[in-house]
Amino acid sequence: MNRKIQVVTWLMWLVLPLTALRFWWAWDGLPARMATHFNASGQPNGWMTRQAALEFGLGMTLLFLVVFTVISYVLQRQKASDVGSWALLGLFAVVVGVIYQGNSSILDYNLTGEPISIITRFVLIPVVIVFTAIFLGAKRGKALSEAALIAEEKHASLLMGFVVLIVLVGVLAAFASAPPSGARWVAIPVGLLCAAVAAFAWSGFQYRFSPQGVEIRTLGMRLRSIPATEIQEYSIEGWSLLRGYGIRGIGNYRAYVWGNKVVHLRTAQGDVYLGHDQPEKIVRDLDMIRNNHQGHEVAPS
Repeated sequence: MNRKIQVVTWLMWLVLPLTALRFWWAWDGLPARMATHFNASGQPNGWMTRQAALEFGLGMTLLFLVVFTVISYVLQRQKASDVGSWALLGLFAVVVGVIYQGNSSILDYNLTGEPISIITRFVLIPVVIVFTAIFLGAKRGKALSEAALIAEEKHASLLMGFVVLIVLVGVLAAFASAPPSGARWVAIPVGLLCAAVAAFAWSGFQYRFSPQGVEIRTLGMRLRSIPATEIQEYSIEGWSLLRGYGIRGIGNYRAYVWGNKVVHLRTAQGDVYLGHDQPEKIVRDLDMIRNNHQGHEVAPS
């Protein structure tokens, strides 16, 4: 396991005693009933006792630390790429930092009346985008050299897109009916996220099969390249709702799924799951790649 990643992971746990110390130092100056929730204008709209605020602040911090530590441990056990591991760890550190800053801001407001900053409520949006891009890029592999396509398949889901669209309509309804406060501003990033997921589901994953291997794309973006030399074996399997849809997986596996049928590829770099309503087509295309590759291996020089 990468010791540097382990060290950084455990360093994040220092936030827990630091949060407890912040409450301890401020305890005598805190009101019995603390303002703990604020709208987009920085005005309080939720209150707790100081004991409840302490327990909630420490509990929320502890929950995220446990989840992030477990994910980091799983990634290292599965020998995930260092780039992908560091990208996720960076995101985790930002989230933990935002939680700590949020608790500190609440204490400062109740002690001195210092205004709550709303910047931290939205800072995660660009951070998530950046670190997600780094994480996905770590598993893309090198682009395959240009070659005539053997076949091209598409895997999309109109149903999944409409389900997400229904959620989007609900968000927009909340946006329209809410007073000019935090609810409206929160609806914006949530609505954009729903719209993006719906677009991904409708566009689907494009699988491009060539003598060089398999290339996976969506919305014109290359997600993954699998050289023919790295494909070891493959088989048709079922996929359950509990495993989720879209781009799934951490560590040495990735899944590109919008349905309940997949082709499981075992490669030199880990497992890959390609979703498709007719997985037999994927197997046929992979057989053609394998036959083409084996033919080149035995061809006379």
